[in-house]
Amino acid sequence: MKLKIVAAAAIALSTGMAFAQNAVVTIAHVGPTSGAIAHLGKDNENGAILAVEELNAAGVTIGGKKVTLKLMTEDDAADPKQGTAVAQKLADAKVAGVIGHLNSGTTIPASSIYSDAGIPQISPSATNPKYTRQGFKTAFRLVADDAQLGGTLGRYAVKELKGKSIAVIDDRTAYGQGVAQEFTKAVEAAGGTVVAKEFTTDKATDFSAILTTIKGKKADVVFFGGMDAVAGPMLRQMKSLGINAKFMGGDGICSTELVKLGGDAIADNQVYCAEAGGVEGQQKVGMEDFKKKFKAKFGTEVQVYAPYVYDGVKVMVAAMVKAGSSDPAKYLPVLAATKDYKGVTGTISFDNKGDILNGALTLKTVKGGKLSDIAVIR
Repeated sequence: MKLKIVAAAAIALSTGMAFAQNAVVTIAHVGPTSGAIAHLGKDNENGAILAVEELNAAGVTIGGKKVTLKLMTEDDAADPKQGTAVAQKLADAKVAGVIGHLNSGTTIPASSIYSDAGIPQISPSATNPKYTRQGFKTAFRLVADDAQLGGTLGRYAVKELKGKSIAVIDDRTAYGQGVAQEFTKAVEAAGGTVVAKEFTTDKATDFSAILTTIKGKKADVVFFGGMDAVAGPMLRQMKSLGINAKFMGGDGICSTELVKLGGDAIADNQVYCAEAGGVEGQQKVGMEDFKKKFKAKFGTEVQVYAPYVYDGVKVMVAAMVKAGSSDPAKYLPVLAATKDYKGVTGTISFDNKGDILNGALTLKTVKGGKLSDIAVIR
């Protein structure tokens, strides 16, 4: 009997040791994989899938123990209420970290839940400055914010496009309002004139009333704070109304999907946008390699922010490895101290707010039915 007990204990011990050697660390990704911008959410999710698969294939050791990374994926439908419900679900599940959300409207309300739970959150794409200005030690951002994005576009509208009468439309979301406000401030600071401020929603399809008003103001530049799913139909309606103005927007419209949605309504060098992020010189090689891997695996081109999600996962796991723990309380200070991490999106270091240091943005235009880079600006 005694021998059986000892044997059982030995088996239990060996089983426990085996389990410890193969511990599972769960990281979550959240984005809108349903709704009008599901193509952007799926793009981001695929970036997370690729990173986790690569890390598991290479082998990850944390605190002397081999671990398997598990990716938990959630859909927030770009809806703030669903975003907070998902955040609470992940907090209850005690995930080790979160990559997401995609848009500012879901990222900001979710961030307080992650902060309360002590769970590190890296947004690959939310640009509203408020996200990292709330004082949450758990919030990190991998791209330039709206102050940089909207500000650069506003100056470009006046100085380079020579806009005399500029109209501004926003979709009333946290992202749309934020980038439109920064654009407007920069236009006025550069000596430009905003002749119209109009509003729509992120689900609207008919813009005839606001576009007719803008046509009456003889606007030569139209800025839209919102996403590509709305911008595409808006461009088509601009063409049907005979509005030949330049069309500008932030990273929300800076996608390959916009080119499809706008179709022949987009003339060469009519659309100008800025993507938060950008690589130069030798860094372009790493980004091109990533894009090839991504297309080979998923059969589709990168939309916008998949590379930033990919880097977000890898930066988070690198902090766990360096800290020797996947416990958020232990690896969070290491994550915050990230310095000169070499990612496919460039060199990653965080400032004391959790923002990326020396964040870049890429100015782009549509030419020959494709998005083309104009310049990387820091």
